[in-house]
Amino acid sequence: MPMTKNCPIADLKYLTGDIVSITVDAGEIARSAGPGQFVNLKCGEGLLLRRPISICDVAGDLLTVVFQVKGEGTRWLAARQAGDVLDVLGPLGHGYEIPDGRVLVVGGGIGVPPMLYAAQCCHGADACVGFRSREQAILLEELGAVCGEVRVASDDGSIGAHGFVDALVRQALAEKRYDAVFACGPRPMLRSVARAAAEGHTACYVSMEERMGCGIGACLVCACSVGGHHRHVCKDGPVFRAEEVDW
Repeated sequence: MPMTKNCPIADLKYLTGDIVSITVDAGEIARSAGPGQFVNLKCGEGLLLRRPISICDVAGDLLTVVFQVKGEGTRWLAARQAGDVLDVLGPLGHGYEIPDGRVLVVGGGIGVPPMLYAAQCCHGADACVGFRSREQAILLEELGAVCGEVRVASDDGSIGAHGFVDALVRQALAEKRYDAVFACGPRPMLRSVARAAAEGHTACYVSMEERMGCGIGACLVCACSVGGHHRHVCKDGPVFRAEEVDW
């Protein structure tokens, strides 16, 4: 059940020049959060819309989100300090259903953070992650601590394999058996990963990234087409079965 809570910031740090990690003491929001869900953060008094950010990590009452600084709202968030209080609404959305067996988690760019918490919740996981370059790579050490194997690709070849992450997914599925593939990232990446999973006869679940307004299914901003019907990413998702998404 979503709730609103004023949460003090326990830690804030830059992972790259424009990617920020914030950990808040979120109490019951953290304790009730599942993998693939997100929170909606209020970003100052002058901005009407909250900013939806996927949950990256949970440890007791502490909840961590990781985001890229892009606009006025995320710039405001990045300027906070430890001890400041954030207005947090969550946990929101339907996340990943954890199977009994091993899972391959797949993330691209800023879609990597929610894969960390997903991997932690699985009974066993490996990871395939992709970045534009070495300078944009994040959370590799943290993923390595919870995954049996972490495969990395980059657009420019400066870290890991030169190319896109779907090639790593095909390689992993050819070498090992997985009960499911969990993916989060840009839509073209998700489409490619979904195709690779289908070719490997493995169930695939994707977290759709659509612009959101309210975060609770009231404003209709985040509508997407699933199975020929309009669905709200914030309320019906953000996680959907890949085979049901109208790519």
